[in-house]
Formats: sequence, structure tokens, C-alpha cells
Amino acid sequence: MRSLKFACLTALALIAVAPADAQRRQATPEERIERLEKQVRQVQKQVFPKGQPADTAGFSDDPAATLTLTNQLSNRLDAIEQEMAQITRASEENGNRLATMEAELARLRADQDRRLRALETNSGGSGTSANDGATGNDDQTDDQAAPPPETRDSGPLVSKPKVEKPKPKPNAPVIASAKPGDANFDATGEEAYDRGYQLWSTGRYDEAITTLRAFSSSFPGHRRVSWANNLVGRSLLDKGQARAAAEALLANYRGNPKGERAPDSLYYLGQALMKLNQPAQACKAYGELEDVYGSTMRAELKKMLPAARTAAKCG
Repeated sequence: MRSLKFACLTALALIAVAPADAQRRQATPEERIERLEKQVRQVQKQVFPKGQPADTAGFSDDPAATLTLTNQLSNRLDAIEQEMAQITRASEENGNRLATMEAELARLRADQDRRLRALETNSGGSGTSANDGATGNDDQTDDQAAPPPETRDSGPLVSKPKVEKPKPKPNAPVIASAKPGDANFDATGEEAYDRGYQLWSTGRYDEAITTLRAFSSSFPGHRRVSWANNLVGRSLLDKGQARAAAEALLANYRGNPKGERAPDSLYYLGQALMKLNQPAQACKAYGELEDVYGSTMRAELKKMLPAARTAAKCG
């Protein structure tokens, strides 16, 4: 009887110890996750009593980023960057082409306009326009500088305009023709040129133009021909016919770049272009004057050139 009681007590003690051991046993990861999910659902019910939260509020079911996915995204970004670089480069190239086309179109329009004016001048006997002119002082001193080198082509000075010398008017002075080597060729030519110069200096521009052109036709090869043609352009400029002056001055420079007044014609060509509201073209004329003649320019031109470049806002 006593043994039976001891056995029962022992069994009861084991039964009492078994739950304690179960309580001390650690839960598995699955059990812990399940317990956490239950707790999260309880919290969600309190925070969102009317329903489930938005997808962004819960845990995402998407798999975590892998190395393969990362490499794919990096490759796609590289491809997009390359395409953007190509698009940018193509846009810049198209912009440059468009600027070139616009500049060429402007040049073609200007050339067509010049040709039309030349045709009107040849057919109508007068191709000048009423633009404001510019005045200046011309002297009759001889330049001792060496002849400048051959010129280069650039900007508005590339094409030589077709400027025909008009026939002398009925009241034009009669000047006997002469050739180099004839007796008194130099002295007679000097006198003929001086008559045109005196007419220009007194403001009788129409008579000066007629006299100077007659001199150039009658004394080919005379050193004053460059002077006379330059003074014709300046007379037109002083009259306010800037376009006709530009054509005459450009023709004198292009026709005889080694002439003594070729540098002057370039300078006053820039002045005429300023009167025509073409400062960029005037800067090209001033730049060519410096490049071609440089230190061989006479002192008066060197003194006037900086102010002219400033007025045209040359760089």
C-alpha cells in the first residue's frame, strides 16, 4: 500500500514537470514567424479597421534583388545613356548644319541682289541707291612703302563685282589718251588726275566722278589710276550712294591690289558697308586691310582704323 502511494506521487510529479519543460523549450523559426504574423495582423486590424492596408504598407511579395537583376538594370541604364548621348550629338550636328545653311542662303541672297542691281545699272544707266555717305580726307602725298603682297579671298571680298565704267557724259572733259612711254605721260596724267581731285575737294562730286573715270580710261597704267578709282568710290560715298560706292571701292581693290590706294579702298569699303548696316562685313574688310597691308598702310589709315573697328564692334 505504501509502495502504491509512492508510485502515484512520482507520476504526479512527472506530470507537473512535463509542462515546465515544454515551456522552457525554444520555439522554432516557423513558429516565431507565425507568431509575428499574427501580431502584425492584430496591429493592422487596429490601424486599418475598415480593411487591409495598401500594398506599399505591408510586406512585398516580390523576390529580393539578385545579381542578375542588378546587372540587367545596369545594362539598360548604360544603353539609355548611350542613346541620349547619340541624340545630343545628332542635335548639335543638326544645329551646326542649319547655321551653315542659313549663312550660305544669306550669301546667295546677297549675291543675287548684287547681280540684279548690276543688271539694273547696266540697263538703266544708273544703279545707285540713296544711302547716307561718309566723308574723309584724301591727300596727294606719295607713299614710299613697298607694294603689298597678293591678296587672299575671304568674306564679302571673294567675288569681284561686275562694275562697268559708264560712258562719259556729253559734258565730260576731253582728255587725250596716252600710254606709258609716251612723252610727258606722267606729267599729263598728273594734271588730268588733279582736275578730278580738285572737283572732289570742292564738293562737285558728279563732275569729279566723270573726270576721274575719263582719266582712268585715257591713262591706263598710270600710277594715279589707283588714286582716281579710289576717289570715284569716295565721291559716290560722299554723295550718299553707299551701295555704288562699295562696288567701286571693291572693284579698285580687287582689280589692282598693289595700287597705291588699294588699302584706302578697303578702308572706305568698310565705311560704305557700315552705311549699308552691315557691320559684320565691314569688320571683314577692316580685317583684310590689316592682314594684307599691315605695316605698309599709310599713317593716316593706321590712325583711323582703330576707331572704325570700334564703331563696327569688331572682335
